[in-house]
Amino acid sequence: MQPFRRTLRSPLQDHDPQPGAGGFAPHVAPKEGAPAKGLQQHPSALNNDALAPLLSILPGLRLMVGLVIAMVVIFGLYVGRNVLLPLALAALLGFLLDPAVSRLKRWGLPRLLSVVLVVMVAVGGVGAGALYVGSQATVLSAELPTYQNTIRQKLRNLKDYFKGPSVFDGAFKVFNTVETEIALPESGKPKPARAQKVEIQEPAAKPLQKAMDVFAKVGEPIATAGIVFLFVILILLDRSDLQDRLLRLMGRNMHMATDALGEAATRIGQYLRMQLFVNLSYGIPMWLGLWVIGVPGAALWGALAAVMRFVPYIGPMISAVFPLTLAFAVDPGWDLFLWTLALILVLELISNNIIEPWLYGSSTGLSTLSIILAATFWTALWGPVGLILSTPLTVCLLVLGRYIPALGFFEILLGSESVFDPPQKLFQRLLGGNVDEAVDVATRRIDEELPAKPTQQDTARALTRFYDGVAIPALKLAAHNYVNQSTAEHRLRLSVGTAELVEELRDHYPPAKPMQTGAPGTEEGKAGQQADAAPLILCVGLRWDIDVQAAAMAAHALQLYGLPAAHDAEALPVFPRDTDLNAWAGLRAVCICSFHPHPQTKLRQLCKRIRQRWPELGIVVALWNTETQVLDPEAIRSIQADYGVRTIDELALRIQVESGNEQLVQQAVKPEIPADEAKRLKALSKSGVLHAAHLEHYREAAIQACNAFQVPWAYVAWVDKDWVYMPGAVFDSADNQLAQSGMARADALASFVIADGAPLVIEDTQRNPRFARNPHVDSLGVRFYAAAPLRYRRGAVLGALCILDRVPREMSADDLKVLESMAEDLMKSLEDSHGTPASLPVSDPARGKAS
Repeated sequence: MQPFRRTLRSPLQDHDPQPGAGGFAPHVAPKEGAPAKGLQQHPSALNNDALAPLLSILPGLRLMVGLVIAMVVIFGLYVGRNVLLPLALAALLGFLLDPAVSRLKRWGLPRLLSVVLVVMVAVGGVGAGALYVGSQATVLSAELPTYQNTIRQKLRNLKDYFKGPSVFDGAFKVFNTVETEIALPESGKPKPARAQKVEIQEPAAKPLQKAMDVFAKVGEPIATAGIVFLFVILILLDRSDLQDRLLRLMGRNMHMATDALGEAATRIGQYLRMQLFVNLSYGIPMWLGLWVIGVPGAALWGALAAVMRFVPYIGPMISAVFPLTLAFAVDPGWDLFLWTLALILVLELISNNIIEPWLYGSSTGLSTLSIILAATFWTALWGPVGLILSTPLTVCLLVLGRYIPALGFFEILLGSESVFDPPQKLFQRLLGGNVDEAVDVATRRIDEELPAKPTQQDTARALTRFYDGVAIPALKLAAHNYVNQSTAEHRLRLSVGTAELVEELRDHYPPAKPMQTGAPGTEEGKAGQQADAAPLILCVGLRWDIDVQAAAMAAHALQLYGLPAAHDAEALPVFPRDTDLNAWAGLRAVCICSFHPHPQTKLRQLCKRIRQRWPELGIVVALWNTETQVLDPEAIRSIQADYGVRTIDELALRIQVESGNEQLVQQAVKPEIPADEAKRLKALSKSGVLHAAHLEHYREAAIQACNAFQVPWAYVAWVDKDWVYMPGAVFDSADNQLAQSGMARADALASFVIADGAPLVIEDTQRNPRFARNPHVDSLGVRFYAAAPLRYRRGAVLGALCILDRVPREMSADDLKVLESMAEDLMKSLEDSHGTPASLPVSDPARGKAS
């Protein structure tokens, strides 16, 4: 390995510029009742002590108030069900019909006329379906008497069958004998007189009374239907006004209210549409299957099956009773009944296990248990109609819990998503001592990213992504409470568990054989040939146990890349002496890992001692839990270190680039060619994305990206065999030439998106050796880069949607999802449009000018 470049600094200062910034000892508060020495107790402290008993009961009061509010709301829902039920049904139908109204309005019809047409079509369809079903039921009822003999004969056969001898006859006989003996009266006592039954008959109801009873039974559903019909029309007519009122009611945070209302509408509308498709995919095959089998009224039972599936759980069972009963009554044998039963079972299996998961996906976001509990709750509250409305109403509660902090427990209790993200889940398993579950979490995560036949490089990248994305963030969670909240037992579990986790991962993913570091024939090359005997890169922890475990992870990742690395199982001494550092003879670089938020003072003292003992030793500091400015090159040089990294990926790239091994250098800085490159290039040519007709799409996408992420540059990159096209790029005026001409594939950052097939985020290009020497990055002054892949059919990555900035930035997971969503929308718009073949208005120096 070539010597790391050293930068001399001014004489070392013995104190940190920020008071307490580099201290590692926790602050010890004075004992209760003992004021700090030399200080007088502030009067507000006395007030806080007096309020302490009241503050301690606040959580209990808050819980009690919440329970009282919940009871009042539930009581109000039950008492006001006669008013709330029609309103809820109308809102549900409004979600279902509003897309059709909006479509007609976009076609130029007034909203009133659109509402009238949609409602008339809906009512007409329901009425026609009811008339058809009624006519089928009338025909079927006229034919039922002809099946009486068959039914009677089958029942007799079943009765004779159950009367025959069975294995339980002896048990029944003994039970009957015991029951008779218990019921016999005692000898010598007179038998009680036999009671006579008296039947009370009410006088026959008068015709007027009968008419009133019938009207009471029929009138209530008719009145409810009329109210629902009126509410549906009003909701469709005043949709915008109602939406504004709901937004105003939800508070002054317009962003939160808009997102909540939009998500609720999207989820409920998608759920209803998917439910309709699922029901039709069940009812139509039911109709055709019963017709082929020969069950009378097949169309009636198919329609009933489709409608009853709107009622969760109970509806399918009720709809299956009628065709089974009719098949039992029609056929003297059992063939028709068994074929009907087999048809229903097959359709249920296909619908429940294939169609519903495929169509629903994550449309509701509810867990299976929450759907069952919601169905039980709303049925008990509002009856059968509550069962139909249970899922949409529960979706509304889920969305409210997602956007209103006070109702966040709804998202935890009802949502289908995991309540812990992967780092939190791993941290909890390690904290609880469940090492086996932690290993399962890790291996499952790593194996998901590995291809079918992974190479050593694939394994190294997948494990590095796990360490950077899950393991290191889990240790950061531990670092936040390492002193204040963690007990000795917690720290012991975490330390032992993390060590066992790393050891298990080393067994699952063994290190590669170290490559020779240094150029062949040089002193570095000769030293690299002895890599098996003595490692050249040592990873050490600065102070805490979690620092040591992070060093073990870093060493494992470096070994997977073929680098001769090892780690020290103990943290560095607070003030290392030369005798402590003598064991580092022969090392080329040392990586110091730290989770402390302010390690500058300690690192400055440590690096000074290392420089005095080993002046040519390369020093890399891995600061997992500090602010971005601490990793600035000037700040790193001020503590006499060579480089600062924030991820294991940056560390591996830095060591590879500085190794002096050309193979390792090319492996780090040169993007790989995908295994399916020929198919990808064929898809690029076939897709038509290089047509000039799409230029405006690319320009709009770049402008939207600039506005959404507040960056000065954005562009769409299409990666060809040797060239990257950048049509419609939004650049500063001085960079228009680059935007018009594109660049060679070897220099394009988008080439790494093609190689990995995944989003790419570079928070600071100067810290990443892969891009620090890129000529375009240097000329443009790019410090931040993020890109989302543009996927064609069957997942082929043709290019990337890229954003750039002149200053380092951090990108959250939610922002990255937005960028990926924009890339997906762009590809959908390109696939929906059909441009004519033409050359792009860019020039390729290797191919000449394009027209």
